[in-house]
Amino acid sequence: MKLWGVRGSIACPTPRHIAFGGNTSCIEVRAGDERFILDAGTGIRELGDLLLESDIREAKLLLTHTHWDHICGFPFFGPFFREEWKFGVYAGHLTDSGGVRAALAGQMMRPMFPVPLEALRADVTFHDFPAGSVLEIGDVVVKTAKLNHPDGATGYRIEHGGKSLCYVTDTEHIPGEPDKNVLALIEGADMVIYDSTYTDEEFPAHVGWGHSTWQEGVRLCRAANVGTLVIFHHDPSHNDDFMSRVEEEAVAMWESAIVGREGMTFLL
Repeated sequence: MKLWGVRGSIACPTPRHIAFGGNTSCIEVRAGDERFILDAGTGIRELGDLLLESDIREAKLLLTHTHWDHICGFPFFGPFFREEWKFGVYAGHLTDSGGVRAALAGQMMRPMFPVPLEALRADVTFHDFPAGSVLEIGDVVVKTAKLNHPDGATGYRIEHGGKSLCYVTDTEHIPGEPDKNVLALIEGADMVIYDSTYTDEEFPAHVGWGHSTWQEGVRLCRAANVGTLVIFHHDPSHNDDFMSRVEEEAVAMWESAIVGREGMTFLL
């Protein structure tokens, strides 16, 4: 697994966001013969450049939801414009509201964007499913869960070869009430990437915005016997100094917590 974008809300490519990274959500996962891309934030552009130099020609894009910071890199993903590529695009929050193809086409429609979805030359298929479904993709099992986020969002659990990786963003918790959907999804997982936009101290001022805290991530992962927590979806107002303090506090709270940095790679 590699982190190509760990920031939330909006990209922040400034000198104050170098150590942890300024690109928005995008993660690459390799499982057996399958290649997965989790979300299409600005981090997907650089991933696309790398893939164009490889011998890979097929991948699956799993979208948590279609808020801009998670799809704004979609039109800049180079392999989409190559005929020899094949992609499946999956989303679990739009079955009753037009589907994922329509949502992605909408952001690439004038006057918002000059190049339409129809300009993609790769073989791209779109798959909508209800969150909570289990997807079997090759020899990989992908379990899903509904998350608590405005307009809906989906969490993913990728299982292969006896290992499990969970991607849980964007979601808002209720203080003192552990999210049962999240707990069920992450139970016993080797690694969980969790929406840690705020601190517990910041959270009350942002109730209803659809995000959680790194401390809640620790609480959930401890309760679910998770191996490692990756703190993710950093708020753009949290610069490197702030994130370094979070890193110190998180490790002190739970030694199995890691603050995600752009470019980090993990082998499970």
